Amino acid sequence: MKFDRRLIFNFDWILLILVLVISTVGLLNIYSTGFSMMDATQNNLYVKQVQWVLVGLALMAVTFCMDYRFISRHAYVIYALSVLLLVVVFLYGYATRGSQRWIAVAGFSFQPSEVVKLTMILAVSKYFDEHRVSGGYSLRELLAPALFLLVPFLLILKQPDLGTALILFIVFISLVFVVGVKWKSMIIVLSGCLVLIPLGWYVLKDYQKERIMTFFNPEHDPLGSGYHIIQSIIAVGSGGIIGKGFLRGTQTQLKFLPEQQTDFVFSVFAEEWGFVGGLILITMFLALILWGLKIALNSKDLLGKLIASGITILIFWEIFINIGMVLGILPVVGIPLPFLSYGGSAMVVLMTAMGLLLNVRMRRFILQP
Repeated sequence: MKFDRRLIFNFDWILLILVLVISTVGLLNIYSTGFSMMDATQNNLYVKQVQWVLVGLALMAVTFCMDYRFISRHAYVIYALSVLLLVVVFLYGYATRGSQRWIAVAGFSFQPSEVVKLTMILAVSKYFDEHRVSGGYSLRELLAPALFLLVPFLLILKQPDLGTALILFIVFISLVFVVGVKWKSMIIVLSGCLVLIPLGWYVLKDYQKERIMTFFNPEHDPLGSGYHIIQSIIAVGSGGIIGKGFLRGTQTQLKFLPEQQTDFVFSVFAEEWGFVGGLILITMFLALILWGLKIALNSKDLLGKLIASGITILIFWEIFINIGMVLGILPVVGIPLPFLSYGGSAMVVLMTAMGLLLNVRMRRFILQP
């Protein structure tokens, strides 16, 4: 494919700068999670994360250079390969902390469920672009695209990984609202969800039920299931207005805060930088989300609108659920904070998604209305 030079002159520097700044904050935060005030040592988590950020930036550049319409032509194949990887997880993957989610290849491990988040958006966007209806989709017309959700949803739930399965469901429903759905179908779906909520309780694993019970009463088991959220709230609260300072958070450095480099990374940031720092970080996240929505609204075609909307929706819900979880206003479901939580799979997928956002934004200048 020939690269269009007009893309260079219309490059979206604001989006790139936002991503780079937030990612840099994430790297500093991960450095802090591995630092120890006791012996002034540092593990190599942040070094690995730097490597993943660089890999992600390279894939962002590749994705940006390829026309998103060309990528969409192969969306079903890409999606099928990602689902196949979910099957491979059960055959050759390895388990940690009771969940079998990772595949190891040549010394590196990655999580296919992170990849499916993006490939499902591409597949669903392609389907709705090719099967347009007027007046909104009926329930019957939504059955076929719902398969793009159902297959990975069940496979991921089996791992088990309730958080990622929940994100897939929310992103799909959000995309359905973007393309439009008939009111009758909407009422039926919402009523069905309300009916299934009590039944869903019996499907959950024991530890998942325990997390929900802990959400309503963390003090029920303060040294067990409630320990994570109690320590998280203590860390956030101890940061006060301006925080304790970089590398000076006691909850973090003395290792009272569990999963501080992944699920509870915002607690680390809030303890060190306080309310002011947390507000600035959330403002940057909000700017990123609003910019993504602007890209979607200004897209010249439905495909670009859906891809940009799906990516922005994904980022929004991951931020909302993670921070809500850390503050104790949502149950702990194990969802990473975009660009801040440690993890190569999530970082690479998010950077690739940002390449698609740049892709959609820039090519609106060369597409005919």
